[in-house]
Amino acid sequence: MDTKFSIAVHALILISESPNPISSDQMAQSVGTNAGYIRKIPALLKKAEIVNSHRGVSGYHLTVASKQLTLLQVYQAVMEESKPHLLNIHQNPNDRCIVGSRIKLILTDMFADIEEGFTRLLDSKTLADCIAAIRKRICGRAKKS
Repeated sequence: MDTKFSIAVHALILISESPNPISSDQMAQSVGTNAGYIRKIPALLKKAEIVNSHRGVSGYHLTVASKQLTLLQVYQAVMEESKPHLLNIHQNPNDRCIVGSRIKLILTDMFADIEEGFTRLLDSKTLADCIAAIRKRICGRAKKS
């Protein structure tokens, strides 16, 4: 899978938790990549109406509350797909082979079930869940020190 999804979640957490609009440069620094690549992510999120920016003000802010923003919505926005597609089947199995003649049918059904489960899981998790998990890790680390 492409890294756009994980970068989008990372960027959205930054945007959500910042008291001020956050710029692409600031996101790029946190993600560990260049700002040019990062700019593509908020553009896709803006197109999906998940983030917005104001003319004359550098940075982005959320347009959807983190508790209402599912990871499925984020995935769909940045991957530009209505349903997650994770698994592909090889193209040219030998139809004269007992396995080759049946493998596409078997794997198509199996992969569809897996992708459906993944979709349901993404739809059950929110940006707020990610933020809570980060806070829990930060607090856990502070207690160990």
